[in-house]
Amino acid sequence: MTKPRLTFEEHDEFGGRLAAVREELRILSLHLSNAYPRSGPESVPAKKIEEARRTLGEALDSLETCLYDEHPRQASTDVYSRGRR
Repeated sequence: MTKPRLTFEEHDEFGGRLAAVREELRILSLHLSNAYPRSGPESVPAKKIEEARRTLGEALDSLETCLYDEHPRQASTDVYSRGRR
């Protein structure tokens, strides 16, 4: 049985929501980097948050590929990557 895919509208909503999460992670990582040393044990939280942001970016890239495969006529890089940085 094939699972249902996201509609274009759902992709668009996910893109916006995930872009907001990615931006929040960027802000938190920056804030921690400015509050604690950038090396040693105290740097771990900021580095982990930045790692999570990068991993989220990879997921967004994969979702963009799904978007283009599923909705080629409506797809745009504005949904996941270029328009929502």
